[in-house]
Amino acid sequence: MAQSRLEQEFDLFKDSYAQRAENLSVSEVRALFATVSRPEVVSLAGGMPDVSALDNELIRTAFESLMKNRSQFALQYGPGQGDAKLRGQILEIMALEGIQGTVENLMITTGSQHALELIADLFLDQGDVALVESPSYVGAVGIFRHKEAHIEHIYTDSDGISPEAVAEASDRMIADGKKVKLLYLVPNFANPSGVTLSEERRDKLIAVCKERGILIVEDNPYGLLYFDGAPPKALRARDADIVVYLGSFSKILSPGLRVGYVLAPPAIREKLILANESAILSPATFAQMLISEYLSICDWQKQISEYRSLYKTKRDAAIWALNEYLPGVETTKPAGGFFLWVSLPEGIDGKQMLPIAVEELVAYTPGTAFYGDGRGKEFIRVCFSHPTAENVKVGIQRLAKAIERSR
Repeated sequence: MAQSRLEQEFDLFKDSYAQRAENLSVSEVRALFATVSRPEVVSLAGGMPDVSALDNELIRTAFESLMKNRSQFALQYGPGQGDAKLRGQILEIMALEGIQGTVENLMITTGSQHALELIADLFLDQGDVALVESPSYVGAVGIFRHKEAHIEHIYTDSDGISPEAVAEASDRMIADGKKVKLLYLVPNFANPSGVTLSEERRDKLIAVCKERGILIVEDNPYGLLYFDGAPPKALRARDADIVVYLGSFSKILSPGLRVGYVLAPPAIREKLILANESAILSPATFAQMLISEYLSICDWQKQISEYRSLYKTKRDAAIWALNEYLPGVETTKPAGGFFLWVSLPEGIDGKQMLPIAVEELVAYTPGTAFYGDGRGKEFIRVCFSHPTAENVKVGIQRLAKAIERSR
């Protein structure tokens, strides 16, 4: 059979790629996008916020105000560290979690994923160790794999990652001659598990990492989306010397604007700014200033409160549907965020079941996406944030049919 043009082009350049390009692979989440975009499929897959809950009129007002008053700046290049006014507003957001920072130590990025990429590029050489939760965020697993790091999953339970397990794994890796460079975690309503790191474990975790000189990368896109009570004070609020804090507007406003931020100790901040400028010159000025304008005219804390209520309703719908249609199946019950981590009945492989689920017009993310070593086939991630509460129930009812067919 004749080769396609794409295959011919691949053959032409296959010996020219850098070695690390071999570590790039299609995300199991991204691979689902074409399927879940079909209107008849209920998507419990991608971690998307429900942007229909936003006040479009307010966004339009912010846009018109920006174009009227600051367009000559919004349509131009900006500083590599990001818009100073927005950085000041971000300090107010982080203060809700007890974080004290300065405008000088904040940098704007193209979503927090970009910040994580910059940090990994600064710290990880081939073979260096990145400690992560078990399971861990698929985007982090992908980045660390691309940097040719050794990804070490650490025991995690309903109270979050175990400080004792972090100490044991770190000491073992160091004894084997490896460099343990960083610990990456989502401490609040984690992606994908939904669990929250307990108060008791937070200070212990900092002590373990400080003693061993391990950088903590605290990724916190869901921290303000709690349902009943705020989570414990952020790790960054407890120690500003060894914690790099990542935040994002993707979950509390809009992922389409692609604006995140990183708060780092001064020495790391300087290198991050240089890396940011080298990669993209400057973050998207227009998106930053639009968010800044929105925050100036909107009661953004009220908007976040409305999101909390909305997502709690959807979480409750998901738990109800699991109890109704899949009684006995184990799941986490998150106190905030977007996700449930569901244990499948014995003998069912979540990745192999996915085509059957799509036939039943429901999609989810297989648990294997959240491990760097092939584990997780007995789990799936269910995201309840984007569909309506009623469609969450419909999706889980369809999931039950897919499980029944897979037995």
